[in-house]
Amino acid sequence: MFYAIPLESRPTWRNPPWMTVLLILVNMLVFWGPQRTEEKARDRAAAFYIASPLPAIEVPRFVAWLEETGDKHLPQARALQKAGNQRALLAWMEHEDDFQQRLRSPRFVPTEDPQHADWTAARAEYESRLPAPFTRHWAMDYGKDAEFRPITWLTATFLHGSTGHLLGNMLFLFLFGFSVELALGRTTYLAFYLLGGLGGSALSAWAYGGTGSYGLGASGAVSALMGMYAVLYRLRRVRFFYQLFFYFNYVTAPALLLLPAWIANELLQHWLSGRGVAYMAHLGGLLAGASLMALVMLVRRRPLEVPTAQVAVPDDGFDTHVANAQRLAQAMKFEQALPQWRAAAKLRPQDQTVLSAWFKTASLWPDSEDFHRAARRIFRLRAHDEQTLQFQHASYRTYFDKAKPGARLQPDDMARLSRRFARAQQWGDAEKLFNALHKTAPTHPELGETLGMLVAALCHAGRREQAAVFRPQLQQLAPGSAALQVLGGGCRF
Repeated sequence: MFYAIPLESRPTWRNPPWMTVLLILVNMLVFWGPQRTEEKARDRAAAFYIASPLPAIEVPRFVAWLEETGDKHLPQARALQKAGNQRALLAWMEHEDDFQQRLRSPRFVPTEDPQHADWTAARAEYESRLPAPFTRHWAMDYGKDAEFRPITWLTATFLHGSTGHLLGNMLFLFLFGFSVELALGRTTYLAFYLLGGLGGSALSAWAYGGTGSYGLGASGAVSALMGMYAVLYRLRRVRFFYQLFFYFNYVTAPALLLLPAWIANELLQHWLSGRGVAYMAHLGGLLAGASLMALVMLVRRRPLEVPTAQVAVPDDGFDTHVANAQRLAQAMKFEQALPQWRAAAKLRPQDQTVLSAWFKTASLWPDSEDFHRAARRIFRLRAHDEQTLQFQHASYRTYFDKAKPGARLQPDDMARLSRRFARAQQWGDAEKLFNALHKTAPTHPELGETLGMLVAALCHAGRREQAAVFRPQLQQLAPGSAALQVLGGGCRF
């Protein structure tokens, strides 16, 4: 994994990058508007599906179809079937177009089958609850017999698959967009952004056409901005942060060097990774954006004005601490590196990379105050994305296993982590933290809320029996909670 983020230039609000802000707002409105509405409607339809006779009828036939077609993912399907994960199987079935064709054939459940009447009625009711397709309609279709719809090459760039997907793209859109917008002007910038998105979509259509699934996301257009940025700054030395697998550092180098590094990364990721990320869309955007910027600089009579930082940021010593810590760690002087990481974390308390380095170094001395402090700092991070949740859970497991003489968690930390782990479906740790909170702080003001979230998450995941165990406690701690009502209704949403 490789990424590089420029740190040199900053927006000037004397000439605000309004087009970049507008693009961010449009992407957010699409995701939290029609996409989220569709998602909620599908969740309600899925809840009906799970409670209906359909899983008992369709799931065995789906697994048999996978076996018949020799699908390599058959063991995974059988595992989901054994675990009773009907929601995951439903999502899988709906993305298998060939199976959907079979499902709609008269021979799927023949009229002479005793289950035919129940299946027909339940299937009709389920399909009536499904919303009109929005995301898949406007996304790029990579199916074998997909209709050629060039409009989706553009519309797909305003769709996203998850909140983390959206926020990640919008962060990079802002980081690179404001510099490019200030250099090109709003009209040309918008045109190049859209053309860059089309370039990314075109290459992904060529690379993934006929493979199934569908493509969406602003990453192709954002990659075009990255290509424009590298060509815009050319040989100007720009300070940026980079990560290569597990190694990270700050460096100053010509901006144009970023372009081949980004291109090489996308090619490598495409060859080594699965189909979950459309790396060819990134590559297409990079090439389109770099070409467009090179063209405009070639034909323009006056050279483009390259945005520069307006106000110098005073050096707070952060980079020095990080550099010292890395140097000492490379020399195997971990004990001397520890105070450097601590000082850097104090200056950047939300920097996960620094916190992780501090925590891992301190774990060499599991009875040290540094180990406990680093853990608490990680547990108190704002966790609005899946990556942070995973980071917190992995750190918690390490801390719980290694801390001497034992873990030292405050009640607020227990409540917070229990709710977050429930959200991340880490049921064992979520329950363990709730029980510890209930035992050590039985009057904690967030005790009922924490249990309610745990029960609601268990119900949502289809773990009815596990959720029902907490009914007496929930009645005592949060008698009027929505989770108790859901539990009383058999965990039906």
